[in-house]
Amino acid sequence: MKKFIIAAFVALLTSAAMAQSKPNVLFIAVDDLNAWVGHLGANPQAKTPNIDRLAKRGVTFTRAYCAAPVCNPSRAALMSGLRPGATGVYDNSEPWQPVISKDKTLTTQFLGAGYEVFGAGKIYHSSAHRPGEWSDYLAGENRTAKETAHPTAKNDGVGGIKFQPLTDDSTLSDEGIVDYGIQHLGKKHDKPFFLAVGVHKPHMPWNVPKKYYDRFPLETIKLPAGYREDDLKDVPPAGVKLAKPQGDHAQMLESGRWKEAIQGYLAAISYCDEQIGRLLDAYDKSPEKENTIIVFWGDHGWHLGEKSHWRKFALWEEAVRAPFIWVAPGVTKPGGVCDRTVDFMSIFPTLCDLTGIARPAHVEGSNLRTLLANPKAAWSTPAITTYGQNNHTVRDANWRYIRYANGDEELYDEIKDPYEFTNLASKPELANVKAELAKWLPKINKPAAKGGARDKDEEY
Repeated sequence: MKKFIIAAFVALLTSAAMAQSKPNVLFIAVDDLNAWVGHLGANPQAKTPNIDRLAKRGVTFTRAYCAAPVCNPSRAALMSGLRPGATGVYDNSEPWQPVISKDKTLTTQFLGAGYEVFGAGKIYHSSAHRPGEWSDYLAGENRTAKETAHPTAKNDGVGGIKFQPLTDDSTLSDEGIVDYGIQHLGKKHDKPFFLAVGVHKPHMPWNVPKKYYDRFPLETIKLPAGYREDDLKDVPPAGVKLAKPQGDHAQMLESGRWKEAIQGYLAAISYCDEQIGRLLDAYDKSPEKENTIIVFWGDHGWHLGEKSHWRKFALWEEAVRAPFIWVAPGVTKPGGVCDRTVDFMSIFPTLCDLTGIARPAHVEGSNLRTLLANPKAAWSTPAITTYGQNNHTVRDANWRYIRYANGDEELYDEIKDPYEFTNLASKPELANVKAELAKWLPKINKPAAKGGARDKDEEY
């Protein structure tokens, strides 16, 4: 009996030690952040010292793309491992819960593997989360608490593009969300943990304290380098329909406040960056630092007038590209830069690999471990993005190919034409290029999931 008790005790200690040896995960999501971060160089006006210092610690992907250029489907795809066409979740009004079962989600895999799973802020759309898939989730967000317009604010923006400076004593919900992350990073955990922190800014409204606006004097603001007045002339009708040039862009031109809007977006990014800095400082002090993976991602990009378009809701580079950074102790090395084309469907399978969790059979996407260990490794898988049923884009190192549901096409040479000014889809000599890229188009394109209530975020 004594031997049995000793053996059981040893087994218990061994099991606990094995659990603690599993790497933790700090999972950082940012809303509506395009490639306007310092280390990516997409806009030299941007100031993101904290995101840049995170990039220096591991591997940053310079060509990383979302599964969908809309909050709800992008996040549902990333968190389930199922592309939009596999679920029918293409837009914000199509609920993911009825079509994605609990057993398929990323957090459920971690719970099943013995992890504590914590979350705060916007991980799924509108901070939605389902009971039973988290150990704890921060409740009671109030996005408008303690926000006061600064006396210098003219109004709340131009049409649907919302921005204004706030008084410097204003507080936003992101601060409480990051506080939650800091609290859990500072604890000693008995089990490995998965900690998800979803920062809202730079999602509209770009209402942040005026001190962030002051970092970008209006007289220094430049319009996007990727803007050309006649850029839609060779875009087919399906693409022009997404651009809606007579909507936000026409209003912005009429208002004369385009540079003010850019200032607002840059200010909101700067505010976001400061929150990321707070989180990194806590990570550095964490007792689990040496055994904690960081994955940092934005849910999609954002247009600020390129192709006469504003917001996301399109399949061009600005709408689908976002920052993507990994720090994986024992795998990544500081200062890694990977130029391979990847998409965020890779997050689920890569986290499973790095943590020793079995990859569920349903999970789509490619495991990035090879690129994390060697950012220059060979890679032939393109990035795929979907917006609406049967509207897709395929992006590899050289080309972007877009095919819409009605058969309209766009093709851009990303080496010679990084701003996608010239649509080459009608060139007979490039038919083989289109055909090769078309092989990657998703084969499953389910009808849109039965819609739920529309929310104001859908318009942003």
